[in-house]
Amino acid sequence: MTHEFNDSTAGVSGELPSLTRPMIAIAIGNTRTRVGIMSGRECLKAQSVRSEAPEEVAQQITSLWGDYGDGSPDPVIVLASVAHSRADLIERTLGQKSMGSVYRFGRDLQIPIRHTLTPSGEKTVGQDRLLCAIGAFQVVQQACIVVDLGTAITVDFVDGEGVFHGGAILPGIGMMFGVMHEKTAHLPLLKYEKPDPSDLSPGKQTDLAMQLGVNACVHGGIRWLAERYAEFYDGYPQIIVTGGDMGVLEGDDLIEAFVPDLQLHGIRAACGMLAEADEADEEL
Repeated sequence: MTHEFNDSTAGVSGELPSLTRPMIAIAIGNTRTRVGIMSGRECLKAQSVRSEAPEEVAQQITSLWGDYGDGSPDPVIVLASVAHSRADLIERTLGQKSMGSVYRFGRDLQIPIRHTLTPSGEKTVGQDRLLCAIGAFQVVQQACIVVDLGTAITVDFVDGEGVFHGGAILPGIGMMFGVMHEKTAHLPLLKYEKPDPSDLSPGKQTDLAMQLGVNACVHGGIRWLAERYAEFYDGYPQIIVTGGDMGVLEGDDLIEAFVPDLQLHGIRAACGMLAEADEADEEL
C-alpha cells in the first residue's frame, strides 16, 4: 500500500520561531476550544472555553502566557480547528488585540503525517484526528489506536511507522442522549452517569436502560473496532484515549493510556517536525 504525505492542509511550513521557547496551542472543536501552553513535550497548563467565545480564548492566552510564558510580549500561537468559521472569528479577535504571531494549520502549516487515505478522505479528514495521531505516536513510538471522545468519537489506527490509516467516527455521548430525546416522544434528556460495574442486571427503568445502552455503544464499539484493526495489522496495537469524555473508559482493561490534551501535544509535535524538516532543507 502506498503511503503519501497529507497535503489536504495545504500551505508552507512557515518560518516558525525557535521551538525551544514556550508556545500557545489552540485546538478549536465544535463545542469547546482547548487552550494550552506547551514547553518541550510538556503541557504546562490547559483550559477549556466555549468555541463561540473568542474573548474567552484571548483571556485564557493572556492568563497562561502571564503565568508560564518566557517574558516576551509576543507569544507564538498555533491554531488547529475542525470549525473553521469559529477559527476565523478567534483569529480576528487575537489580531485585533495584537496578541502574538498566529500560525494556522491548513493555511500556514502542513500537518506532517503520512497516510493511506483516499483523495476524498485526504480532503475531508479533520485536523484533530491527524494531530491526535501525531501526538499519540510521539508518546508510544509504536502502532496504536487513538480514541478521542468529544462531540463525536473517533477511533483511528496508526501503524508502527507512524502512518495514519484512517478509522471510524461514532456519535459522541452527548449526541447519543440528544438524539434519543429528540427523536422519541418520551425518552428524557440525560447526562452520562457511569454504571455500577458490580451490577450486571438489565436496566430496570428507562433512564438506567439509556445509560446502559450508551455505555455499551462506547465500550462495545471501541472493542469491535480494536479487534478489526488488530486483524488488519496482524498485531494488537496499544489503545490511547483522549477527549473531554475520556473518563467514560476508566476501568476498561483494554485501554493502555489516557492522555489529556493529546491534540495540543500533537500541535507541538507537528511544529517540531516542520521545524526539523526546514533545518534539514537548509543543510541540503
